[in-house]
Amino acid sequence: MSGNLSIEQLDAGIAAGEIDTVIVAFADAQGRLVGKRVSARLFQEDILQHGAEACDYLLSVDVDMNTVDGYAMSGWNRGYGDMVLRPDVVTLRRMPWLVGTVLIMADLVWQNGEPVGPSPRAILDRQRDRLAERGWTAFSGTELEFIVFENTYRDAWARKYEGLTPATDYNVDYNLMASTRMEPLLRDIRLGMDGAGMYCEGVKGECNLGQQEIAFRYAEVRETADQHAIYKNGAKEIAAQHGQSLTFMAKFNEREGNSCHIHLSLRADDGTPVMAGDGEHGFSPVMEHWIAGILATLREFTLLYAPNINSYKRFAKGSFAPTGVAWGIDNRTCALRVIGSGSGLRVENRVPGGDVNPYLGISAIIAGGLYGIENELPLPERFEGNAYEAGVDHLPTTLREAAQLFSESRIAREAFGDDVVDHYLNQARIELEAYDAAVTDWERVRGFERL
Repeated sequence: MSGNLSIEQLDAGIAAGEIDTVIVAFADAQGRLVGKRVSARLFQEDILQHGAEACDYLLSVDVDMNTVDGYAMSGWNRGYGDMVLRPDVVTLRRMPWLVGTVLIMADLVWQNGEPVGPSPRAILDRQRDRLAERGWTAFSGTELEFIVFENTYRDAWARKYEGLTPATDYNVDYNLMASTRMEPLLRDIRLGMDGAGMYCEGVKGECNLGQQEIAFRYAEVRETADQHAIYKNGAKEIAAQHGQSLTFMAKFNEREGNSCHIHLSLRADDGTPVMAGDGEHGFSPVMEHWIAGILATLREFTLLYAPNINSYKRFAKGSFAPTGVAWGIDNRTCALRVIGSGSGLRVENRVPGGDVNPYLGISAIIAGGLYGIENELPLPERFEGNAYEAGVDHLPTTLREAAQLFSESRIAREAFGDDVVDHYLNQARIELEAYDAAVTDWERVRGFERL
């Protein structure tokens, strides 16, 4: 696409004075885009060949960027040394909303060239390699929702995110007229992402006030995860340029939360679909085992789909966010919704919210599906009707419960490795300790006078 650049095009843009800055970026443990801006000349002369350096604490901090204990890969005891950011040249792209700027995603390696195991991109690469051993490639799309506010980010911060003005006044699900009020912002996001080499399919209103969803064309899973991280960061930057703000948090208020449904399918090396077949529902045996495996690991892997305290507020009855471990055909009450046919047959995982780290969420889906295939798990009966009212296993309802399930999961340790499991368990521990120590506005309202 036009937004993607070759090294030759980068060199030409630098020579013409059109490009002066290169952002070397990666997704951190929370899925946030981090990195550094470097001069285009330095990138040409040095970083493209040798990489850049960044402190290893960037994968081992909390949301506030505080250094915290308990991580094996970094800490005061290890001196907080550097990781190497090795640019991935196929990800080089324009950033149309930033003057003279391009961006390139990087793989994280140690000084000896070994991958940094707990880095999200490395975790996904391991699962991609497992698929490649079978001659398969996974394709995915992430449907990411957000809520727009008329307040700037700095104003919202100063208000402690209270009393903000949403960009619409009522439910605007598929509503064109009210959503048009946001079109100057939404159009700039869509065109900006197209200009960055993504394939923007469109935008639609959602149920919460000011809520929208911009969708992008499916792609190979690592490309999708990279684009997800770039889009999420870029949408906030473009909103800030409009004097507005937007949030992807899973549950901003008591109304509908922000989801991030992940669609995923498999293809063989020759491009033929792997999931479609002659079985019931048009499934292949691979598809049957795949669904069974994702269901079997759904509770144990929920930490990777829902990584924050707030994530679990979204799992509410009748909210279009799932609560039960079930699959159905075009059934939005189930955790797994199967849609499409033939080459378009795919599984939509409805568990993740807008706060999901896309690399980890997609990795969990692949690891779960492979578990089902390796053990030839039988496909449970499809669920028909209202899964909210069904007597099925339920997703964990708190981060604490999800972390406990993840810590006890033999499947997780075999699929991801002890270093990855322990790293993200520690991240959950840090969040739980911070939450347990906080005194919330809910407690003050309940208890200031009346208790």
